[in-house]
This record gives sequence, structure tokens and C-alpha cells, in this order.
Amino acid sequence: MKLSDLLRPVGITGGFQDMDVTGVTIDSRKAEPGCVFVCIRGSAADGHRYAQSAVEKGAAVVVAEEPVAAGDAQVVLVEDTKAALARISAAFYGFPAEEDITVIGVTGTKGKTTTAHMIRAILEAAGHKTGIIGTIGVDIGGVIYKTDNTTPSSPEVQRYLRMMADAGCEYCVMEASSIGLKEKRVYGIPYKVGVFTNFSEDHIGGVEHKDMQEYMESKALLFTMCETGVVNLDDPSLEGILQGHTCRVETFGFSDAAGVRGENARHLNRPGQLGVTFEVAGSLSFTAEVPIPGKFNAYNALAAIACCKVLGVDTEAMRQGLATVKVKGRVEPVPVPGGYTLLLDYAHNGVGLENVLSTLREYEPQRLICMFGAGGNRPKVRRFEMGEASGRLADLSVLTADNSRYEDVLDIIADIRVGIDKTGGEYIVIPDRREAIRWCLQNARPGDIVVLAGKGHEDYQEIQGVKRPFDERVVIRELLEETA
Repeated sequence: MKLSDLLRPVGITGGFQDMDVTGVTIDSRKAEPGCVFVCIRGSAADGHRYAQSAVEKGAAVVVAEEPVAAGDAQVVLVEDTKAALARISAAFYGFPAEEDITVIGVTGTKGKTTTAHMIRAILEAAGHKTGIIGTIGVDIGGVIYKTDNTTPSSPEVQRYLRMMADAGCEYCVMEASSIGLKEKRVYGIPYKVGVFTNFSEDHIGGVEHKDMQEYMESKALLFTMCETGVVNLDDPSLEGILQGHTCRVETFGFSDAAGVRGENARHLNRPGQLGVTFEVAGSLSFTAEVPIPGKFNAYNALAAIACCKVLGVDTEAMRQGLATVKVKGRVEPVPVPGGYTLLLDYAHNGVGLENVLSTLREYEPQRLICMFGAGGNRPKVRRFEMGEASGRLADLSVLTADNSRYEDVLDIIADIRVGIDKTGGEYIVIPDRREAIRWCLQNARPGDIVVLAGKGHEDYQEIQGVKRPFDERVVIRELLEETA
């Protein structure tokens, strides 16, 4: 691709020597002969300091905000390298979002992953092949590509959009994180629909957001980038989220004024399956059933319904998609014999464990059994908090290993016990996670809910710095086959 074709979307049409370029990168270690290296100022490092290193590896062009030492490479100066990177990346991959695939963005403090999967399930029920970019990775036709961030870097986002389009996807549902929006990783993407789930305190301090105002302003950016905003009318922060919006607005919620309205949300409780059902009213009319527990998931489902209404999807596809949706590692049911319910969840801190156990308590199980561990080389307070949460809310806690990393699993469990002992909650200790799962399978009774917490979508265990394969779905299947 010609350098001129990459720089034109940035507004640069002269002052450089045109040439063929081979790629775009922000990591000097990944620079290759003939590539463009874009200097990005991050929280931990400034790419301007690594321009010369990138050139030594073959970078032919350096895009920067200030003059840098770059040997024989061309240096192109721009006002904002983050915005430039987004447009250069889009150009390099042929502007997939403008030309070949319709992009939907989902933002909010909670529910992004679940809502994105609900939208995908509805679109696919309507016959539209759909990819996802988000917390669990990038899903293209069932193939998962792991990513480091909920919203990856601009070159990654554009590469995955191109891969989706080339694979025949008509839509991409993307979790647009506040950090991704703030850092302009999705700058210039013409979102067909932007979805707002809810807003609460999160990601404040450190290298994330300096305060709640900046956090809100970052999320609000999505509604200056989309054609239609689908927003939660019941959220008290909605006015701030829509501050400065340029999109058409559609609403959902349980308020009478919502365009897509939910009514009479209630639990679904069947052997092996927990969920929520409610009536859809307002501009649509049907009964929705969702096999994911928690009445808050009625809001996520309403968001998906309202989004797909904007896209022209019929109610039957909405009903079918929601009835079959599954989110890997988010209160994910695993079929088992025996009349009890087995769930996998990613909850790996006190707040997460409290949320999932409180939700499951609402389903009035005979016993609520929670198996969990805690991460090694992480703050000990997390272990105390997880122990307290499970001790208060579970009828029985099974303490075991998670990613112990470089710590002894027994030391981690001892810290969890400090928290759980405060509550007087009943627990047993089985340090080997596989054996702990075996115990749960062998001792669960009809009517119990058993949740295996901490791993969720992960398919490994990290012990002494080594990541070993450990997919709980596979482990459960193997243990059940041993006793069949």
C-alpha cells in the first residue's frame, strides 16, 4: 500500500516521499522492514523514545507529534498520533467499517459483554453472520482470538474488522470500553448503533480515569460517533452520557416513557437452567426468555432488543436469539445429570463474587455451593473480601486453587480463610482444582446450585509462572465420563 493512501485520511497530502509500506505498528519490537511506526504516548511508555529502535528493525516511516531521531526513515509530524493511528490503520485494512461491515458499539460500566452476545445471538437468529470484539476476545465464526484489552489497539481493531468482513460477517458487535474510547482506539469508526447499558463507579485512579467526570465523558464519546444511540432511560447518569451527542436517540428501560419497555420481569428456574423472563411492550410486543440469571439481565436483553429493532430485525429472531444466548464464563450453565444446576463464572474478586452469589440466592436453591480460589501475586485484600462474600452468601464454600502464579496455594487459601472465618460460613479445603470440581460433582444434590468461580472463560491455570491447559468445561466432561 502507498504511504500517500495512508496519510490522506489524516489530512496530509504532501511534504513526504511516496513509497510502498508493509504494515503499521506501535510496538518498536514488532517493527518490520518497510512498515510505518506510530509513536504513541501511553501510561507506561512514550513511543517517541523508541523511534530509532523501530527504524533499526526496518521501519521506513515514523509518525510522531514532535521531531525524533529516526536515522534514514521519513518522519511525518501530526498533531495527534492516536487519532492518526486510527485513521492510518483503517486505511491500511481498506476501511472495513466504512465499506464492508456494519459496526455496533456497546458501552457501559456493567453488562457490555452480555449485551454484545445477546445482540450477536439475535442477529445470527435473523440469518446475519456476526463477529464480536470484547472482553472474551475476538470471535469470528466460533474461532476465538485472544486479546489483551476489551477494546484492542487501532491496528488490531481494524485487522479484526477486515478478517470478519473477509469471513462473510455482515455485522461486528464491539465492546467500546471507556479506555478504548478515551485512547482513540476506535476513532473514526462510523458506528451504526451505539448502546449504553448503565453507569457506576469503576476504573478510577491509576492509569485509567482521573475521576468520574472523565470516565463519563469517555463513554459519552460513543454517542458522537454513532448514527443511532440506544440508551437506558432508567439510568440516572443518562443526561451526562448524552451530553454533546450528535446521534438520533432511542430508549429502553422499565419506565413508562421508554421506547422499548420491559414489564413484569421474573425468574426462570428450571433444572439445569436459570434465567429471566419479561414482557416487551412499547413499540414492540412479545414475551422474552433469557437463559442467564438475574433480573438485571432483563435490562441487557432490552438493550439488545432495542438495538436490533433499529437494525430492522423481526421479533421472532429476537425471541429465538435471546432464548439460546450463552456467554462463555458469565454464569454459564454446564449440562450435568442429577437434578442440580452447575454454573461457571469469571467472578474473581469480592465484588464480583458478591454479585453472582446474591443473584443466585434469589433462585432459592436447596444449597448454594461456591467453589473458588484467588490469584497469586495479587493484593491480599481480594482474598479476604472473597472469603467474606462466600462465607455470608453460600451455604458451603469449597476453597481451592485459581492462578496461584508464584505463591503457594495453601498460603492463598489461608488468606481466604481469614475472611471466611469472620462469617462463620461452612467450608472445606481441596487445594487441587480438578479434585475440587470432582468433589462438587459427586456431592451436589437435587435442587442445589453449584458455581465454579474465578476462571470463567479462561482455559488455563498459571502455576509457578507456567500456564497449563485447564478448561473447566473439558475437566467436567472428563470427570463425568470417568463415572459414567
